[in-house]
Amino acid sequence: MADYLLFATERYALPILQPLADALQDAGHAAHAWLVDGAAQSRLAPPVRRIAGAREAVDLRPRAVFSAANWVPPFVGGAKVQLFHGFNVEKREDARGHFRLRGLFDLYCTQGPATTLPFQALAARAGHFRVVETGWPKLDPLFGTPPPLVAALRAQAGGRGIVMSAATFTERLSAAPHLYEAIAAEVAEGRRYWLLTLHPKCAPALFERYRALAGPNATFIEPEQLVEAECAADVLLADTTSVVSEFAVQRKPVVTFRNRAPKPHMIDFDDPARLPAMLERAFAPEPALQAALDAYADSIHPWRDGRSSQRVIAATDALLAGELGRLRRRPFTALYRGLQIRRELGYWGPTGH
Repeated sequence: MADYLLFATERYALPILQPLADALQDAGHAAHAWLVDGAAQSRLAPPVRRIAGAREAVDLRPRAVFSAANWVPPFVGGAKVQLFHGFNVEKREDARGHFRLRGLFDLYCTQGPATTLPFQALAARAGHFRVVETGWPKLDPLFGTPPPLVAALRAQAGGRGIVMSAATFTERLSAAPHLYEAIAAEVAEGRRYWLLTLHPKCAPALFERYRALAGPNATFIEPEQLVEAECAADVLLADTTSVVSEFAVQRKPVVTFRNRAPKPHMIDFDDPARLPAMLERAFAPEPALQAALDAYADSIHPWRDGRSSQRVIAATDALLAGELGRLRRRPFTALYRGLQIRRELGYWGPTGH
């Protein structure tokens, strides 16, 4: 049995790590969780064991550290594996966003060709990490046996169509403040059932407004329940959040409000008064829209067997066995970033091996 460490800085990382933890345990390994910053008050389901701090993480000497954050503590031993906390939704330029290299990871487990090809090009130039397309652990439950909550949500809908609403926390891109009145009117009408969710970093006042809509026609979904909501819903209403891509992987219609980079698979609009018409179209998608959804899903996440977590473990084993080749030394910037991370975590002890 080997020890593995799961690392997260935000609550939204937990649905990414849980399927991987389950796969590790099924394979006879021990999964430990180190949750800091925004994830510090959360937990992963037992028997995942919680790590109390940096010293305990170092003493664990894990075989690998799986990170669902932009960074990973470099002083902890084991292979450093990047799982990503979302899809590339073009919120920022590539140099600042999804394809930014921080020099901290040995292996990038990519979601699909749209991510794999750019990272392979970066790996060829940098040489200090490898890339394996595995699919994304977070989506494993979408393609396996639906979790119990899915059936419960569908039962609450009572046969009505289900709309899930989601929003990014980025103020200039968020639909939540602009669509509140239109969504509230739809909820009050009761023609469809609503699953309401917000990014954990959204303003508390916004959370209060959306939570207040819960009732016979809507329920509020916590970040840890996001995948179950995606599985239960028929249509997504969102903005430039990466939830758009997660939902579209199921080949289900997505309605977006002022998306930063609208694509053919999206039903994008910019006037809240048009929301009812956009939903009508989403619940009866034309063939061209469905074809665009299928093509997009294949480009970002073609894996539909629910076994991405197992592929992540296999890729990590291959890296550690030397089957992916020898890595170059990490860049000097990684050393500087490592010192920053030590300061942020308050740890100046020895490095793990």
